[in-house]
Amino acid sequence: MFEGKTILTGVKPTGTPHLGNYLGAIRPAIRLGHEAVDNGGKHYMFIADYHAINAEKDPAVLNQKMKEIACIYLAGGLDPKKSVFYRQSDIPEIPEITTILYAYTPKGFMNKAHAYKAAVDKNIAAGKPNDDGINMGLYTYPTLMAADILAYDTDIVPVGKDQVQHVEIARDIAGIINAHYNKPLLHLPEYYVDENVAVVPGIDGRKMSKSYGNVIPLFDEDKAIKKAIFSIKTDSRPMEEPKNPDEILVYEIYKSIATPEQLQEMGDGLRQGKLGYGHIKNMLLDAVINEIKDAREKYNYYMAHFEEVEQMLAEGAAKARPAAQATLKRLKDAVFGR
Repeated sequence: MFEGKTILTGVKPTGTPHLGNYLGAIRPAIRLGHEAVDNGGKHYMFIADYHAINAEKDPAVLNQKMKEIACIYLAGGLDPKKSVFYRQSDIPEIPEITTILYAYTPKGFMNKAHAYKAAVDKNIAAGKPNDDGINMGLYTYPTLMAADILAYDTDIVPVGKDQVQHVEIARDIAGIINAHYNKPLLHLPEYYVDENVAVVPGIDGRKMSKSYGNVIPLFDEDKAIKKAIFSIKTDSRPMEEPKNPDEILVYEIYKSIATPEQLQEMGDGLRQGKLGYGHIKNMLLDAVINEIKDAREKYNYYMAHFEEVEQMLAEGAAKARPAAQATLKRLKDAVFGR
C-alpha cells in the first residue's frame, strides 16, 4: 500500500523512551518508513523540537531529550541513507508555511483540538480559569503540525488513534486553501493507523507510560531492567496450580516481544503448573535483554559520538528543504499574486 508514497513521521523529544515506546511506536515507524522507500516512495522522519518547547523551557533539558530521541531511532534501525532524518527547527520554511496557514485556519479547529481541550478540562477540574497556563504554542499546535505534514506533499502519516485528528485538520486546512485559489496548491494527506501495533502493558497492568511510573526501561543497565520486571504484579497462587496465561500480566507483556515458540512455552508451562512467577519473569527478562542488546550498544555509541548524529541531521535537513521550499513558493505565489 506504500508503493510510490511519501510517508512522514514526527517524534517529539519527551525524554528517554521505554520498552512500550520502542515496541509500539519506534520500531513500527522505522519499519513502515523503510517499507515505503523499498517500494519506490520517500520517508521523512523528523524530531519535533518546535513542538517540544510548548512544555519544556529549559534548553539544557530539551537538548538532552533531543539527543536521546535521535540516538534511539538510529539505534532502533533508522537508516539516514533511506529516510530523510532531520530536526524540525533546521527547516526555516516550516515557520513561514505555518504563518500562511494561520490565515486560513478557522479558530474553531484549534478550539476542538484534543490537547487544548484536555488542558482546559484539567484546569476546570482544578478550579482554575479555563486557559490558565496554556500558551499559544499549545493552542496552535495543530497548525504547526499541518505545516510539518503539508510541506513535503505527504501522502500518508502513520499515527496512533489519538493523533488522527491532527492529520484531519491538516487535510481540512489544505482543502480550504486549495478551494480558495481553485488550484491544488497543497497535497491532501491521509492518516494510517496500524491496528497490529502492540500496546504494551506496564508493570501495573495499565498501558506502559512514564506518567504512570509503570515502565520497563529501555537502555538502562540489566539490573534496572530486572528490578522493573520483578516488580510486575502477580498473585499468590503456587506454581503447581494451573493458570490461564491470558490472566497473567507477565505473559501479556511477553506477547509483545516473544517469538511464537517462546510464547507457547510460557503458556503451556502456566497451564500445566510447571512454571512459577519467578520463572516467567526471568523468561521475560531474558527476552527483553536479548531484544535490546544490539540497540543499546548502538545507542550508547551514538550518545558518546553525537557529532556524527549532528552531521546526519544536517544532511537530512539539506535533503528535506527543497521540498519545503517548493511548497512555500507555491503558497507565496498564490497568496501574494506573484
